[in-house]
Amino acid sequence: MTEQTERSLAEPRPLGGTRVWPRTFADRLTAPLPGVRALARLAREGRLRPGAEALRDISALPVELGPLPVVDAATTAVTWAGHASWVLRIGGLTVLTDPVWSRKILGTPARLTPVGVRWEDLPPVDAVVISHNHYDHLDAPTLKRLPRDTPLLLPAGLARWARRRRFTHVTELDWWEAVELPGPAGPVRFDFVPAHHWSKRSLTDTCRSLWGGWVLTAPGGQRVYFAGDTGYGHWFAAIGDRYAGIDLALLPIGAYDPRWMLSPVHTDPEEAVRACQDLGARAMAPMHWATFVLSAEPPLEPLHRVRTAWAATGRPREDLWDLPVGGSRVLPSVDATALQNAR
Repeated sequence: MTEQTERSLAEPRPLGGTRVWPRTFADRLTAPLPGVRALARLAREGRLRPGAEALRDISALPVELGPLPVVDAATTAVTWAGHASWVLRIGGLTVLTDPVWSRKILGTPARLTPVGVRWEDLPPVDAVVISHNHYDHLDAPTLKRLPRDTPLLLPAGLARWARRRRFTHVTELDWWEAVELPGPAGPVRFDFVPAHHWSKRSLTDTCRSLWGGWVLTAPGGQRVYFAGDTGYGHWFAAIGDRYAGIDLALLPIGAYDPRWMLSPVHTDPEEAVRACQDLGARAMAPMHWATFVLSAEPPLEPLHRVRTAWAATGRPREDLWDLPVGGSRVLPSVDATALQNAR
């Protein structure tokens, strides 16, 4: 990373602590939320789920369950557990993103594919990052499986939810804020960044907590961007400008149909590829598909469309990490000299 980029980043905040937030984050919305008229149109058009013929493709969804890669503190690796859940190994730490190991979540049919990593096969979890509070990203039954002293890194406004469930190491952040966690090769940095989305978990808490993505930076400088849940917009270029040299972008490609309703909050495959370019990321790993039926597109369509969109850019095919559920990829190791200089 350049000196200019380094200077633009916020100083890491202390972990934990109790903070006071505004009553609502609705002023952070980049598009109006759908109202009663939009919901009525959705029901009238019958575009809530794919048709029966499209659902026959479920058996063709890619699943390859296998062991987690063996890595050291100089190596970054990702394993897709399904939806927005990743097992991220970075700087010697094991980090879970939006972990959902449940077979079913509120308001949706049961998951289409098995969880990509058995819970009992996970190494000790060093941290969990959450993008927002929707049920397919913040899953209470999964979090209950964790030791209560597991560090949880949360969007602003969610600490109270976690502390009510007796988690003791809870840190909530605003956009562009950061914390560091110690690792065997030096501190791993976690930056909370904006997204084009919203939050809601009950009838009375719309936009009462924040939403966003995370940029994780290893001691040797490797960077992984986890977008969480987001529509397409100006934030991708802003994130790319501030965090130079993103090695891998984990970007959502599913839950996009019908576009008239979901475009502001969910990227389609073509927009995800464009977002990767805006970010300046070297490689992209698609997510947020092949797991839960949340919208009307056929289950396999996101994969076909993202491959076509990637090919149209002329970028190397090997930089599209279109993993199966349970699949893993490893970023090149950082040599010992680089690690020592970073520390």
